[in-house]
Amino acid sequence: MRKPLMLLLTTSLFLTACGWREARLNPSNWFGTSKTVAVEAVNQTNPLIPQRSALRRKRAIEDTSVVIAKITELRINKTPTGAIILATGIATRQGAFNAELRADEPDSDDPGATSDVLSYTFRITYPGPLTATGTEHTRTISVAQSLSNQELRKIRLIRVQGAQNTIESRRR
Repeated sequence: MRKPLMLLLTTSLFLTACGWREARLNPSNWFGTSKTVAVEAVNQTNPLIPQRSALRRKRAIEDTSVVIAKITELRINKTPTGAIILATGIATRQGAFNAELRADEPDSDDPGATSDVLSYTFRITYPGPLTATGTEHTRTISVAQSLSNQELRKIRLIRVQGAQNTIESRRR
């Protein structure tokens, strides 16, 4: 037992002293050290994608959204960075999607229009084919809009409009 152990220790010491680091059998030096190489300017366009194509032309996206039928609730929840406007409404039929609160542009011709009123229109999109009317619960849709403290600084009244009604919330 002593002889094989001594032979193993002697061989390992001999191999480390012989320059095992530079030996071709050492897998850690098969590729050598890394170095930085300058890169030539490469053409940034992909040769597989055609430069002109009828399919790549941007088409004008038409707005198919409509105003929701009735607004049932308007809540404004305070957050550390501002507020979240949460509006709930009832659509005329099932299947409505892509709900959004679209900001209304203030009328500069209207003398009663003030900058302290923030007005939104609750808009939704219906699928192409006609869908069932269903119950009121299945047609209820909610949408939220986030506002920062900077946007809320001048605002005293928030208004959300639907097709049949409008709900307002005043600042205290």
